[in-house]
Amino acid sequence: MAVMLDGKTLKIEDLVRVARNREPVELTPAARERITRCRQFVEDKIAARAVMYGITTGIGELSEVILTPEQTRQFQRYLVYSHSAGCGDPLPEEVVRAAICSRINVLANGNSGIRLKVVETLIAMLNRGVTPVVFDRGSVGACGDLSPMSQMALVLLGEGEAFYQGKRLSGAEALRAAGIEPIQFEARDGLATINGSNMTAGWGALQLFDTDRFLKTSEIAAALTLEVLNANMAAYDERIHKARGYPGAITSAKNIRRLTENSEMLRQPGKKVQDAYSLRSTPQVVGGARDALNWAKQMFETELNGVGDNPLFFPDDQAYLTGANFQGTPLALALDLVGSSITMIAVLSERRTNRLLNRNLSVGLPAFLTKGAGMFSGLMLTQYTQGMLICENRILSAPAATGSIPAAADQEDFVSMSFTSARKTSQILENAWFVIAIELLSGAQAVEFRKPLKLGTGTQVAYELIRRTVPKLEEDRPLQYDINRLTELVRSGELLSVVESAIGPLE
Repeated sequence: MAVMLDGKTLKIEDLVRVARNREPVELTPAARERITRCRQFVEDKIAARAVMYGITTGIGELSEVILTPEQTRQFQRYLVYSHSAGCGDPLPEEVVRAAICSRINVLANGNSGIRLKVVETLIAMLNRGVTPVVFDRGSVGACGDLSPMSQMALVLLGEGEAFYQGKRLSGAEALRAAGIEPIQFEARDGLATINGSNMTAGWGALQLFDTDRFLKTSEIAAALTLEVLNANMAAYDERIHKARGYPGAITSAKNIRRLTENSEMLRQPGKKVQDAYSLRSTPQVVGGARDALNWAKQMFETELNGVGDNPLFFPDDQAYLTGANFQGTPLALALDLVGSSITMIAVLSERRTNRLLNRNLSVGLPAFLTKGAGMFSGLMLTQYTQGMLICENRILSAPAATGSIPAAADQEDFVSMSFTSARKTSQILENAWFVIAIELLSGAQAVEFRKPLKLGTGTQVAYELIRRTVPKLEEDRPLQYDINRLTELVRSGELLSVVESAIGPLE
């Protein structure tokens, strides 16, 4: 079923369907009418030789240069050429697809002055699987993601490169193979295609979707650790969390109660009056991350359905206004916060893992979860790996939003660095999946020393899937394969899906 783009109702989940599941998109009739009406307004202004930024003038520090009628059309092509100045490695196809979908939805608002034909060509590229090759370095997040968006726009012209059916082709070859005609930019078309933070918006939206799954998976790992350590579950009582009132903590505690329901391991005698913070504070910590994520989602869905462009046209008012709606700062702040939150959860996971491996803290479990400590080192070195990943994440958690470096001869003297926020948050999340996988590996190994006591309903199915993926550790073996396989299991969402099939969706 096609995702309808109207400029106002696009959700992160819709974007994921388009980017990853390759569901088609369509413009609503109202959006088509708005685009056409705005374009006519722009063409009337061009005919009257009105001075309009980026249409009849240069851009940035060159905005005072007035273009001749002959230069106006050519300028849009040269604009895309000059701004295609990024470098590095190609972004994943899903990121570029998310960015294209995001940009189409911006243009659907009918304030950008672009021709409908350009938007229809972007839609055809999405629906037929032509994905521009866009490099992962080069944007400062104002005026939007100019360099990566320009690499996307090159393919509209039959230039640049694109992925099509698993092959990396020239833009012209990819369009030809998909049966799409390249276009020529008219006045305004080029700038309207590139002048927004849509690479950040698309990439970041995918990260927020995955972060939601990450937080739920971290609760599965926490629940398993709590059970094998016979935690005092009074800390998870709903009354405690409702008394303080944070929605995320209330939800996290509830999820962990559901995961551990019917656990025999948690009914053992000998509980501590109060557990260490890494066990007792999990709802407050994960809950704080949940509340941060919900705020970030609001910011991103505002961006996905707003008009991130410059200049803007208001045909009803016969108005043309320049501003800075391309500025990526709202996205940078959201992603910086989410990245720090993910790092925080990874730190908490490592501390719980330490309590599983340290025989002085593990409530009777053997050192490093091996029967032959001394001859065998068990899972000792997996915690080293967690430590390295967390160190890197702490470095990456430094905010990018404070990192402005002036550009364009100081005309653009404050930039957001939102694309850098997206780059580093992506790496933070990648690292954190490994950290959580190692805790799950350790928790499952600890189960072997608590049998025949049974786990909770949710953690039992998690344990069983882990064991189908990696065998228990009887004697030392290379562990990198176990970690990688288990990380893929959690990153793909398979573990979460199996658990939710057993106990219902986690909130």
